[in-house]
Parts: sequence; C-alpha cells; structure tokens
Amino acid sequence: MFVAAIRDQAYGGIAVDDIWLSPECRLSNESMPRPTFPKPPKHPCTEDSKICDFLRDCTDGEDESQCGDFSYEQGSTGWTDMSIGSQGWKLNSEPNGISTEVFLYVTGAPGQQLTEAQTRTPLLGPSGPSCTLQFSYSITGSNPHTGELSVAVVDSVLGTLPRLWEFSGRTGQNTSLWEKEELYIGARVHRFQLEFRARAQDLATDTRIAVKDVFYINCPPQYLPSTSDGLSCNFESGLCGWYQDQTDNYDWTVQNGNDHTIGIGRSLAVDMWNSTLRGLSGRLLSLPQFTVTEHCLYFFYKLYGPQTGALSVKIKHEDGAEELLWTRVGAHGNIWQEGHCSVRSQLTEYQVQQNSHKYTFRCFSHCRHADCFHNTLVKEWVTFMSSVSSSVVPVFSGYYMLAHSGVEVLPEGSVMTLTSPLGHNVAFTECVRFWYHTGGDNPGTLSVYVKPLKGVKNKLFSSSLSQGDVWRLGMSNISSTENWQLQFEVTGAGGKDTYIAIDDIIISSHSCPSTEICDLERGLCEWTNTQNPDLDLLDWELSSLLFETHYPTPPYDHTLGNERGHFLFLPHTLRDTAGQNAWLLSPHLPSTKGTCLRFWVHQPVAGKIIAIFLFCDINAVRSSSFQSIDTVTYSVKTMPLSVSSVSTTNSINIVIFGCSRVSKDNQ
Repeated sequence: MFVAAIRDQAYGGIAVDDIWLSPECRLSNESMPRPTFPKPPKHPCTEDSKICDFLRDCTDGEDESQCGDFSYEQGSTGWTDMSIGSQGWKLNSEPNGISTEVFLYVTGAPGQQLTEAQTRTPLLGPSGPSCTLQFSYSITGSNPHTGELSVAVVDSVLGTLPRLWEFSGRTGQNTSLWEKEELYIGARVHRFQLEFRARAQDLATDTRIAVKDVFYINCPPQYLPSTSDGLSCNFESGLCGWYQDQTDNYDWTVQNGNDHTIGIGRSLAVDMWNSTLRGLSGRLLSLPQFTVTEHCLYFFYKLYGPQTGALSVKIKHEDGAEELLWTRVGAHGNIWQEGHCSVRSQLTEYQVQQNSHKYTFRCFSHCRHADCFHNTLVKEWVTFMSSVSSSVVPVFSGYYMLAHSGVEVLPEGSVMTLTSPLGHNVAFTECVRFWYHTGGDNPGTLSVYVKPLKGVKNKLFSSSLSQGDVWRLGMSNISSTENWQLQFEVTGAGGKDTYIAIDDIIISSHSCPSTEICDLERGLCEWTNTQNPDLDLLDWELSSLLFETHYPTPPYDHTLGNERGHFLFLPHTLRDTAGQNAWLLSPHLPSTKGTCLRFWVHQPVAGKIIAIFLFCDINAVRSSSFQSIDTVTYSVKTMPLSVSSVSTTNSINIVIFGCSRVSKDNQ
C-alpha cells in the first residue's frame, strides 16, 4: 500500500514510478563482499587528509595513485564496488593490440535486491572551480533499452547529491565503440566521492555496461584558468571566468537561442517555470579577483516567468562576507535589459557573485559610486539606514541620503547642496534618474542642477510638494558641451520636523524615456508590478510573439504590427491562476485637473477577463481604499479604450487591475 497526503500548497505533487518487486527472499550460499578502499602508501609521506586531494605530496605520487584517475598505473583500482543488489561493478583488463585496455563493467552479484550497481572513489578533494571529470562509456546489447548509467557526487557532509549526468538506452551494438563525456565537478569545499551507478535491464550474454579512461582534469583547488577577457563573457564558448557554485540549490543552465549577443547564440538561464525551484537560489561565481582600481560591471538580463524571484549581484569577500551591489525583483518582461554596478577597489581577494532567487544607498554614474558625492555647505546631507518605502513596491532595508529641512536645522530660504564628482561631456544625451522621498508638512524644495565646469548651472528638476509616504521617481536629460557636476539642492521652507531624502541615482547613456507615452518597446516605462502578495498573486508580463514560448499571445502587437513588437499580457495556467489578479502600477503622478488615459486591448474570447482602471490617492494604497474611475468588460478582439480621470488635488497612481478567469483557449 502506498499512502500519500496532499497538503494545502499551491505547488507540489506526489508521484510513483518504476515499481520493482524483488524475488522472494531466499537463502544464498554466497556472501556479499564488503567494500574495501585502497590503503595509504606503505611509507606515509603525508597525512590522511592530503591523500587524493589532487596534489602530489609524495615524491612518486603515491598519495594520488589509487584515487580513481586512470592516468596513474594503479588509478583504476581506486574504484570500489558498493553494490548491495543483484548487479555490481568489476574491474577488467583486455588486450588491445600492443596495449591493455582497462575498464569497469557491470556484472551479476550475490545480492537479491533489484537496485543499481554502485562503485565509488575514495574521499577526494577539496576541488577547484575548474575541476572536470572526463570518461568514456559503452552500453551495448540487442535490446534498444539495454540499461542506464549515471554519475553522482557523495559529499562527506551533505551526503548524496542530485545526479550530475544520466544516460538511458544503448550506445550501439559494437563493444569497440565508446562515447566520450565531460562533466563539470566545480569547486567543492568538503571532501567528496564520485560514484558511477548503473542498472542493466537484463544481463544477457551480449549486454555490457562499461566505463574507461576516467580522468580528473584541472581539479587542484589552487588551479585557476587564465582568461584573456577577465570577467567579460558572452557564453558562446563556455563560462569564461565564471563558474557554478556547488553549495547552492541548483545550477544556471546554458540556453540556446534568443540571446542578447547575436540573437541565436547562448545565454545562461534559470527555468522560472520549474516549480521545484521555488524558494531556492542558484549562484554564479567569478574566479577570485584582486584589483586596486574601481571597475564597472555591465550585463544584460531578463526577469521573466511566473512568480519571478530576484536577481542580485554581490561581492563575496575572502572571509565569506557578502556585499550587495545590485538587485531587481519581480517580472520585468521577456526583453533584454541593461544592468550595471560599481565594483570598488578591494585590498583583499574577492569574487563577484550573481544570485538568482525564486542594501545600500546606490548611486551609479557610469558606475561611479555615490560615496564620491560631497556636501558643499555647513548644513550637511547625512547617510541614513532604514526601510522608508511604499507598501506596493519591493522593500529592502538599506542606505539613502537625507537632508533635514526643518526650520530648526535649515532656516527658511537656506540651502544645503550635495555635489557629484566631475562628469565628462559626451556626444550624446544622457539621463539622470533618482528616487526621492519627502516627510512632514512644507518640507521645502528639492532642485537638481547640472553645473558646467565653466558657466552657470542649469536647473534639471524641481519639486516642492509634500509627496506622501512614498518614494517617487525623478529624471531629466543631461546635455553639456563641457565637463559637469550634478548638484542636489534642498531649500528650507520653514516647516517643522521635515526632511527630503534621495536614493538610487543612476546616469544612463541614453535620453530619458517619455512619461506620457509608453509603447513598451523599451521596457515598462517606470510602470511596475506590485510584488505585494496582499494585493495580487500574478504579474503582468512583457513579451512578444517572437520570443514567447510558454503562453498563448496575440498574433502581433499594436505598435509595430508584427511578431517583434512588445505588449503586456496577463499570464495564466488552468491549474494555478484561475481567479487570481495582477496589479500594474504607474509611476507616482502629481495632482491633475483632468487626464485622459488611452490604450489598446486584445481579447480573443469575449468576457473572460475583467480590467478595472483606477485613480487612487497614493496614501490610500496602504488601506486598499480607491476611487474607481471605470470598470470594463471588453468583448471584441482589439479595441481602443479611453478613460477620463476626475479632478484631484492629491498625488495619484494609476492601477490597471487584471483578473484571470481562464478557459482552455483564452489569453
């Protein structure tokens, strides 16, 4: 009897497969051999922990000679049969011309259980980031499904890990033909064993499962490959100066096609549609770095898929401490986007770490860090650490710059200024983006200027409104024929216990996007998914017909009218999303005396999705109290919608609310 208990979880499942019933237990005159691993050298030249550590400590290499590496004369004897069933491994040697061919093969064993044949190495390692297992294998027989062969790692601390590699079927019927395989072992901090597992469907006279030419390539922990490009990599021919972390939960996988480099090349990906990865993380590590100068890390990324997690870039210091440089959370669309962050000079060795998972004051000016900003007057900006945030955007505790603008610190009309390092003039228009937050009544005026090296400063941005308890986005174009500096200036207005704060200053090498028109061809235009499970459980997804492989979509977009154009859609599956909703939140907008919102919708089946369009007081978002403007159930395939706002003296957000009422064919 198999008993299964179903728990109240959105994902998960219980499955049974390949039930084997061993023959009834019977007395046997044979006894199972006890596994015996090779003994240390007769005259120990090193301690036990250094035997099979991929380093030759003994003069003649005795400490590495019986560790399973066939490059040593006795290396094949390092493999020990650990089988407990009716099949086991044996070592065989056969003449092959002028040489002798040595290989491991599966044969019958005294056990009665129908389990896999297992053979293991002694304890190995630790290993370095380039460690690779190379071997040749042969599975031959008349049966098309002769058997299975796999490789696993048995960690001395973590136990048996998921299989590294599997093969099922046969390689042919000619025993002289072998298939060659290379498996990435990577950096492993604990001692470990390698294990071959195999099971033949039937050990007939023409059946053979065999392994030979087992080699450990570049496994010493101190070995680091030389890379001419450093950390630069397009992944078209490997991982370059990067490697998979073996202490995380899963590996990044190589994906062919739809890459950023050439469109049909390779990229690294994490399958967000794999529900077993929920709550887990995978890390990609750089080779150890040492630099005394500041560097900029540029990369292109996608964050796309159901319940998309987080992508982070960190520095991993020599002592194991981690420092967050950059992070993004939630769905950002099925489109490549540019990311960049500063890697400041380090006095000790470090690694760059990219995390995918299902807080600092950050300011990047061509990857120049915010610490270069400096105060210019007696009244100073100060660095604070907190989590002042809106409840509808991702929350991270971290650092920001704050200016106390109350009359007790900054008298009415007085000014305090934060000045950037020197920026160099370029031949194109740049965009400065930043987030700002105000507190208290009458907090004063925040102004942003660009000040040429020679000449008068030019105002880029100004706001004097009390903005509510939310972070707001500010942006402006920078175009200067001379070198320049940015100045963030706060002017006191006589308020009491007030402040103005700024965070996440980013200067991009392109002009700022329009805040009034968004065709979705360059991203979400500062619209965001809420990432708040109290408000919604789905995300609006940005994609195109050309690159969408998981969901049904319209045959073309409205802007370009072809398969390359991008659009937003509400994803669904019959199992997971019926009845769930998604919020798409606009940037924070100022008060208005009347605004018209116009967009296009596509719906192939009438009446299956309801969209509600709301203008809401930003302070009411916290209590989910909204002023509804219109509710539309659309019933034709493609139509324009116009929604007129009411007048309001308060700051507002626009929320596009989608509810999935799925049938088998709708989208």
